[in-house]
Amino acid sequence: MIIRNAQIFLGDRFVSGGISFRDRVEAIGVVEGPADLDAQGGYLIPGLVDIHTHGAIGEDFSDGNPAGVQKLGQWYASQGTTSFLATTMTLQEPALNAALDAIRGYRRAGGAKCAGIHLEGPFLSYSRRGAQNPENLHRPDVALFQRLNARSGGTVRLVTVAPEEPGALEFIRAISQVCTVSLGHSAADYETALAAYQAGATHATHLCNGMPPLHHRAPGLIGAAFDAGATVELICDGLHVHPAMVRMLFQLFGDRVNLISDALRCAGMPDGDYTLGGQPIRVSFGKATLLDGTLAGSSISLLEGVRRTVSFGIPLERAVYAATTAPARSVGIEAGEIAVGGPADLILLGPDLSLRGVWIDGQPVS
Repeated sequence: MIIRNAQIFLGDRFVSGGISFRDRVEAIGVVEGPADLDAQGGYLIPGLVDIHTHGAIGEDFSDGNPAGVQKLGQWYASQGTTSFLATTMTLQEPALNAALDAIRGYRRAGGAKCAGIHLEGPFLSYSRRGAQNPENLHRPDVALFQRLNARSGGTVRLVTVAPEEPGALEFIRAISQVCTVSLGHSAADYETALAAYQAGATHATHLCNGMPPLHHRAPGLIGAAFDAGATVELICDGLHVHPAMVRMLFQLFGDRVNLISDALRCAGMPDGDYTLGGQPIRVSFGKATLLDGTLAGSSISLLEGVRRTVSFGIPLERAVYAATTAPARSVGIEAGEIAVGGPADLILLGPDLSLRGVWIDGQPVS
C-alpha cells in the first residue's frame, strides 16, 4: 500500500510526504511506485492506543461475554483505536475470572488489537471509589493479583492501586516487577503517594478524578506524580476535567500526559439507563453518573477525546502524541508510532479531524 500527499506524524511533528507499507511500514517520505491513495493533505497518524476503556455499544469487558468482547474490538477499530487495554471494574474474583476468560479468548478478526488488560481495581480506596462498587473492594493482595494475571495468560499490563491501603507498598514493590502500577481511586496525601512512586509505581489513573484536588498546601497524589516523573491519564471529554485544567496539566506534565477514553458501555449509544459493575448508571447529555449523581466514566471514543483536547487549545501534535506514543510507552507495548519496520497501524484524518481511513497491520478496516 502506498499513500501519498499526507501530513505524516513522526513523533513530535507532521512531515509532508508519502508512506509505503504492507503489514509493517517499509518507507516514509519519498516512496517509489504508483499511489494507492491520495491523502489530499490529510493527517496520517499512528492508530490510537486506549489503555483505559471499559466498553461501548452496550457491551462491557466486565460482563464476561465473549461475543461482546468481539463486538468491542470491531467498534474500537471503526473509531480509530487500533490497540487497547481491556479494562475491568472492581469485581469479586469469580466475576473477574469470567471477564478475563472472555478477554483472553478474543480473536482480532479485523478488529483492534487487545494489547493486554488494565485491572482498575479491586485494590482501591473506599472514600475515593467513585463509581466503583464498594462491595467488591479488596486490600492490595499480591496472591490475588498473581491468580488474576495467570488467569489472563500473563497479559495484565496495568493495575490501579490506592497506595494508602494496608499492604499497598509491599504490593507495589512486587507487582511493579510484573507490569505498570498506577496510583488512583485514592485519598493518599503527597508523602504517601510519593513513597508509592519510590516503591515502583510509575503512572496515575485518570488524573484529578478519584483523588483529592491539587491544593497549594496539600499537593496530594497530583503533586507527587509531578515530582516523581510519573505518566498520567486524562479524560478529555470536557466533563471530567475542566478545559483550563487540561491546558495547565499539559503544561505541567508535557509528554507524560496519556489521553484515555475511560469509555463505558454507553459510548456510541444514546442517553438512557445502563449498568456499570452491577450498579445502575444514567446518561444525560452524554454525562454518565450513578443514580446519586456520582460521576462515572465517559461516553466518548478516544478519537473524540483528541478532537475535544484540540478544541481546548492543545496543539494537534501534542494531542496526537498523548493518544498514541505516550500511552504505548507507559505500558510497554509496540504501538503508537510510525517508523520504518514498525507495525502499520495507521489512521487518516481530514483537516476537521474526521476519520477517513484505518489500517491495522496494513489491512484496511471497513
